[in-house]
Amino acid sequence: MPALSVIISTYNKPDWLEKVLWGFDCQTYKDFEVVIADDGSSDATRKRIEELRNQLSYPIKHVWQEDDGFQKCRILNKAIVATEADYIIMTDGDCIPREDFVEVHYINKAPSTFISGGYYMLPMNISLAITKQDILEQNCFNIQWLKEKGIPQTFKNNKLTANGFISKLLNAFTPTNPSWNGHNSSAWKQDILNVNGFDERMQYGGEDREMGERMVNFGIKAKQLRYSAVCVHLDHDRGYRNEEALSKNKAIRRETKSTKSVWSHHGITK
Repeated sequence: MPALSVIISTYNKPDWLEKVLWGFDCQTYKDFEVVIADDGSSDATRKRIEELRNQLSYPIKHVWQEDDGFQKCRILNKAIVATEADYIIMTDGDCIPREDFVEVHYINKAPSTFISGGYYMLPMNISLAITKQDILEQNCFNIQWLKEKGIPQTFKNNKLTANGFISKLLNAFTPTNPSWNGHNSSAWKQDILNVNGFDERMQYGGEDREMGERMVNFGIKAKQLRYSAVCVHLDHDRGYRNEEALSKNKAIRRETKSTKSVWSHHGITK
């Protein structure tokens, strides 16, 4: 049994997914499996995974479901069931992890606690320019390399440059509340099962956070590590965004908060 399971969600972006998989091949902590939660991608994604499988240093499971619109919550629940480890990291197939990503989650895990990490958004030109070699050499996390590609000097650059005491200070004093972020969070599998995973009624817009809100209602603490657990987010369009789904999701989240709900009747166990 691996010490950790990493769930990566994806949909029809094999080029981005490949960059993410190479990012996990660079990890300083190696005892993990990857479970790809595929929300109905075409055969191109399956073929890319098969091409890479023997080149990567970790085992991969590919959990796929038929395309039925944006059903990320449904495929994530299937992926959770497929994991073998007691502790789960979740991220997205457009987020390349820094080489210490898994290690940071591993050493900071604690009883009755989930970890909330951060991301550094990249523009499309840099997202396209990143090569396998840039990932292996960690160039895409080097602020000087990024500045040469046109990244401006902003406070968010601290996500890539902060370490040690400074990163702990920034984690402690950031005004952003720790929440369950689909691109970078982790928890004990049993804690996720105790709230019945993701609410499958929800589509794009806060669907990840709603599960985290139920976990907090259950008594799970949220630990902020947005300046320590770092990934770079590749650019993409969001054609699946729609106002009707956003309104529905907001209503579900309001109900979760007002009733202090800990269990979704639309989760892993129906």
